[in-house]
Amino acid sequence: MATVDKYLYPQVSVQRIIPMILWPLSIMMVFQRSVILGVNGSRTDDFRPVYDAAFAFLNRLPVYGENLDTVSPHYLYPPSGTLLMSPVAVIDFERARWLFIAVSVIALVVSAYLLTRMFGYSVTSWVMPAVLFFFFSTETVANTLIFTNFNAFVLLGMLAFMLLLIKRYDLWAGAAIGLTIAVKPVLAPLLLLALLNRQWKVLITGIGIPAALMVVAWPLSVDAKKFLTDTTPYLSEARDYYNSSIPGNGAYFGVAPWLVILLRVAFVAMAVFSLWFLYRYYRTTNELLWLSASSGVLLGTTFLVGALGQGYYSMLLFPLLMTVVLPGSPVRNWPAWLGVYGCMAFDSFYSERWNVFGWILEYGKVTWGWSLLMIAVFCSLLFRYLDIRAAEAAEAPAPEPLSDSPGDDAPTTAAVAAS
Repeated sequence: MATVDKYLYPQVSVQRIIPMILWPLSIMMVFQRSVILGVNGSRTDDFRPVYDAAFAFLNRLPVYGENLDTVSPHYLYPPSGTLLMSPVAVIDFERARWLFIAVSVIALVVSAYLLTRMFGYSVTSWVMPAVLFFFFSTETVANTLIFTNFNAFVLLGMLAFMLLLIKRYDLWAGAAIGLTIAVKPVLAPLLLLALLNRQWKVLITGIGIPAALMVVAWPLSVDAKKFLTDTTPYLSEARDYYNSSIPGNGAYFGVAPWLVILLRVAFVAMAVFSLWFLYRYYRTTNELLWLSASSGVLLGTTFLVGALGQGYYSMLLFPLLMTVVLPGSPVRNWPAWLGVYGCMAFDSFYSERWNVFGWILEYGKVTWGWSLLMIAVFCSLLFRYLDIRAAEAAEAPAPEPLSDSPGDDAPTTAAVAAS
């Protein structure tokens, strides 16, 4: 009977069951997000202005001549980015877009692999399919493919930068982030972490590569000056559409300017404390936790307080979220993951019954998601700091008791008599 039971009830470990479940689900989700949703596209098409700019650049035509007063997607990359993106216009638009989606999927899968390896797990563990499943279940990854933009390569450059930074390949780390900065400078704040870690060589390639590409691209673009005169001022304005930053959301909902300023100052103050605490207590004891958490605080705060923060930037917070597997992670609490739901869920809150309520939730979910995540990280670190201070105070030796009156130091009557 024992032999029969062995075949009726085979023993399978949880470590084998989880990948069995997640691999097919992940593969089908990748297929659906890319081949179906990605190819279908949306009314928002981030690839069209890039393709048109690349075509104009290759044919020596003006690149920055569009009307920035419309709400359509605009071409906002610098000349260095135009140079790097120009090969997409070598073939026709449809095939170029499909190829760009395919390469973006490859970049996302490689990013999932790098994130898994960076945290010490193998590709054969349950973590790899779990990370891949989480990636493609989010709005940030889905809309990156549907809208067809550059964000997948920004994530890949970020993870390569962090991994190479930890391994002390400083010049290569700078090259990884420098290539993304040349197209989209959203990762530029992370150079601060290299400076704080005294890895100065990162700046050689991190700044040198985008600068060199700009020098090459500037004379090749017939209207490069318009990037400075037209596009740069536009980028510094907080537009009131497709903008989840605090000033953008405030402009959309008509929030009082003083409150917008107060919120921006408050989140910057929380970020300064969080970065200081992480640097003081984790940089030398757990570099991976320090780098991953600090990158999330820097970028999340930038998204919130900057002029432009778009929902699909949230994928750059993946390293922060991955720290949940590490002891000491500031995202081991439910408010943080409620914030993650707000800024990453692929759910719509439009309501036919409660129209205004649903509209407010839909247009504010990314902003409150980022906000709650940053607040949760700050509070987690603040409570640890207060606990440390309390423990240090308890361990400190008690001070010598002070005398109650000046006369205590005077000689006693017995001492005078004895003398």
